[in-house]
Amino acid sequence: MTRQLKAAPAHLASRRKGLQPNAPDSAGDRRRQIVEWLRARGGTVPGGEIAKHFRVSRQCLVQDVAILRASGEEILATPTGYRLPAESNRGHRAILACKHPPERTEEELQILLDNGVRILDVIVEHPLYGELRGSLMLESRADLQDFLAHVRASHAALLSSLTNGVHLHTVEASRAEMISRAKTQLRARGFLLK
Repeated sequence: MTRQLKAAPAHLASRRKGLQPNAPDSAGDRRRQIVEWLRARGGTVPGGEIAKHFRVSRQCLVQDVAILRASGEEILATPTGYRLPAESNRGHRAILACKHPPERTEEELQILLDNGVRILDVIVEHPLYGELRGSLMLESRADLQDFLAHVRASHAALLSSLTNGVHLHTVEASRAEMISRAKTQLRARGFLLK
């Protein structure tokens, strides 16, 4: 006697394949929608929020972002989430070479922000891996406090701990004199490398 197997209802079959109802039809569709959603949202969006919106695991989102980056999408991963780069009206940029112990990080970053300077990243030169870059995207005191809270909660070491406090920051401002003023203050407080 042979038994006939009944086909599972569509909503159960899709779950077995790892799909959720109302989810995009394919991983490629989902990735395109992630970029569109980030563009529409603007600013930084926490990874957990993106994963929840698209009904995927955090690990799946990390893979999606890696694949998108490999295909040429410029998605920035910051300590507080993912974002697309700002539009091209970027103003003036500079790279600052700094050195300080970890306990002076807030002071250094606050000087930049108080002068209207956005802090895009931190860069260190590692003896084995070469340049290591961490996206910061700090534009305000609130951003800085969120970043510092994340540092405390994660117990992670700052990149500059790999290089005895030596690091670079890519910074940006609407006017060149804002960066000049910040550099003068950083130099006066012993943050800038000579």
